[in-house]
Amino acid sequence: MRYKIIADSCCDLTTELKEKMQVTTIPLNMTLGEKCFIDDDTLDLPQFMEEMKACTTKIGSASPSPMLYKEAFQGVHTSFAITLSSNLSSSYSSALVAKDMAEEEGADVHVFDSKSASAGQLLLVIKLRKLIDEGYHKSEIISSLESFISKMKTYFVLDNLDNLVKNGRMNKITGKILSLLHIRPILGSDGDGNIALFTQARGQNQIIEKLADTIEKSGRSTEGESIVITHCNNPGLAQKLMNTLKNRYQFKDIHIVSTRGISSMYANDKGIIIAF
Repeated sequence: MRYKIIADSCCDLTTELKEKMQVTTIPLNMTLGEKCFIDDDTLDLPQFMEEMKACTTKIGSASPSPMLYKEAFQGVHTSFAITLSSNLSSSYSSALVAKDMAEEEGADVHVFDSKSASAGQLLLVIKLRKLIDEGYHKSEIISSLESFISKMKTYFVLDNLDNLVKNGRMNKITGKILSLLHIRPILGSDGDGNIALFTQARGQNQIIEKLADTIEKSGRSTEGESIVITHCNNPGLAQKLMNTLKNRYQFKDIHIVSTRGISSMYANDKGIIIAF
């Protein structure tokens, strides 16, 4: 195999997609209070979600060790890694350290900072696999994907704000007021991989319309393009959003995927994320 694709576990790949796209996943670690979980295929996600809901102390995550990345980079001609935004996690830094170590032993590695997470990473994997399958050279692949990253948009809506409060990203009183008023902030990447507030919605129909509006406001053409929708235990909303997008836009492919461990921890129950 000339090229190998590697992604950290925030990339929401199903088992089928992982096999189809030929992706190696590097797990992050998650903590609920003093308890640690490895975000790999052995994770019992429903049980984890129950424990997360019951957790009253701080929750968090830790990036993979460089050694895990290094092992993945070895044994192939060229490796491409797609990581969580470097402004949200040190997964990117770990991958860069591993790149240096692996290249000292003859490997050839390029690491992409997705400047996104979850749906954004999956969209990049889909784009990368297409470029590889179409026979592009390494330099062309890097240039094309970096250009796409600079234009990619990622937005998300959380139904439950508890985890933003627990990990210190939102003031406790603000979170409680928003929840009581049933206001759902529409958040997303600011273009550099930081989380920014774009607007807010109240109720499912408004969430769907405002998420769909982000595509029009971006000014980007959707013809022949792909969009990824990831959700945490919210297939109904994901399906309704997909139907709205089909009616309004000309996407070639709309992928709906359930969030896995680390994405589920931050999206929380009923959260939904889009990337295009």
